[in-house]
Amino acid sequence: MSERVIKPLGRGFLFLDSHPAGCAQVVRDLAGQVERRAPERRTALVIGSSSGYGLAATIAGLARYGIDGIGVSFEKAPTARRTATAGWYRTAETAVLAAEFGRDFRFINADAFADTTKDEVLGLIAERFGGVDHLIYSVAAPRRVDPRTEETFQSAIKAIGAPHTTKSLAYEDGQPVLQEVGIEVATEDEIAQTVKVMGGEDWARWISALDERGLLKPGFTTVALTYIGSELTGPIYRQGSIGAAKADLEQTAVTLAKDGVKAMTSVNGAAVTQASSAIPGIGLYVSLLHKVLGKELQTPVQQSVALWDQLTGETPLDLDDEGRIRLDRWELADDVQAAVRAQWESATQDNIADVADTTWFLAEVRRLYGFDVPGSDYEAPTEVDVTWP
Repeated sequence: MSERVIKPLGRGFLFLDSHPAGCAQVVRDLAGQVERRAPERRTALVIGSSSGYGLAATIAGLARYGIDGIGVSFEKAPTARRTATAGWYRTAETAVLAAEFGRDFRFINADAFADTTKDEVLGLIAERFGGVDHLIYSVAAPRRVDPRTEETFQSAIKAIGAPHTTKSLAYEDGQPVLQEVGIEVATEDEIAQTVKVMGGEDWARWISALDERGLLKPGFTTVALTYIGSELTGPIYRQGSIGAAKADLEQTAVTLAKDGVKAMTSVNGAAVTQASSAIPGIGLYVSLLHKVLGKELQTPVQQSVALWDQLTGETPLDLDDEGRIRLDRWELADDVQAAVRAQWESATQDNIADVADTTWFLAEVRRLYGFDVPGSDYEAPTEVDVTWP
């Protein structure tokens, strides 16, 4: 047993430690948003199951439809100096939740890009489930080592074509600060490397590996999660190096479909995640979006419930002209975007706390690490040596 009082120490939107009890409560709170249905005998493989939309999809699938299967993520264990990563603690509690639901859902802590991970996961699928009905791909990583060439690729958050300057949100001593951030132009090599990390190549390799082992069940469907977003964030996101990777992901779905696989991308709405909070301008945009929408802003779990309802046939697929599932229509509605743009253009350092929901955004970032979670006692010692499930 190793109990400690954990405080939110760090810089910017990055914290040195995570709060185990707070992370566990986050999982419980997410599950509490889901209306349960009678369990169905469906097996799912979720790549990137410990955070963001991958976590939301895992919890929504477990809580709503009682899925069995495997979640894959890459998290750090606790050490003598630091707690485990937040995803480690969230995964441990998700495993407890799955057991309470009576589901057979396992978790693998390994690099999703590695062939050894694919071998381990596919072996477990063959042994326990005989195949999978669904694969949800939700990987956000800064780098990737291609196991076949041993080459390391690094993703870049840069503009394409011309430099860009954007308003961005930061905090000093807990107070919001409006900044102007310059975005450099990506080189062709940086764009190519970003596509290698965040594009569709690894997603396709997972499906090929499953197919080669005969593990795709009849009616198999696969979805990779993507984002389009607003014109306000377009130069740094959709029209930037990240957008090039997302375009590759979407093209991979088209290629897979031509090969007979029911593959789609799911365009999710904006959310506060560890990946998105690192992108200049996104924090400001999401805080403005929440100011405009309030409780009408759809959470990742709400969107994941909608995704599972569509994948299971409970509701029809909501596809756009390019065959993408659209879970972001609430965000990109004309009236919503007009209101957000007006707030964006009027934002100054003097009024930033009024035009944007900066208090909410900072609390959401802290929740990513298990802090600011109602029901958690941050003055009491908490056990940090939590075993991976």
